Amino acid sequence: MTLMHPPLAAPSGWISRWAHLVRPGGRVLDLACGSGRHAGWFAARGYAVLAVDRDADAVAGLPATVTGRVADLEQGDWPLGDAGLFDAVVVTNYLHRPLWPHLSEALAPSGVLLYETFASGNETVGKPSRPDFLLKPGELLDVARERGLRVIGYEDGVLEVPKTAFVQRLCAVREVASGAGEADPPRYPLPA
Repeated sequence: MTLMHPPLAAPSGWISRWAHLVRPGGRVLDLACGSGRHAGWFAARGYAVLAVDRDADAVAGLPATVTGRVADLEQGDWPLGDAGLFDAVVVTNYLHRPLWPHLSEALAPSGVLLYETFASGNETVGKPSRPDFLLKPGELLDVARERGLRVIGYEDGVLEVPKTAFVQRLCAVREVASGAGEADPPRYPLPA
């Protein structure tokens, strides 16, 4: 008998919009992956994906093409010290500020950080509403700059669909230092 997994929800438009910057066939870390909608989406496109969540049932339900790991990201040491570097780190609808140094350190040279979560103001329209779970104005920009990442895309505003939510979104790259005599700057194609 073959175990059938329910179809995954569509990826965030922000994640799919910037995924072209991730090295083809590279390694992707989907942090706090939940049902694995982004992990499955990247794996279906030929990426090697490690998806991490503290919910063992969610990890057990990931597509077979995804490597899952159960870990509580908010307790103890960084549980992915043995995982190596990633060409992309994806985080959506999750915020635990102590992880930020680990996220930037997990990026390979030219690696892409794709982050999207709730922001200040969301407390006026629903959950999450605790300040611990809401980004302050410009906070993702500040984090990227503090970590030496180049911001390629950023948004801070209100979504009306599928439900009203205040969000911040970031696409940032760990740039490779240019060699002596290189004249061309790195090119990051913007979506049309």
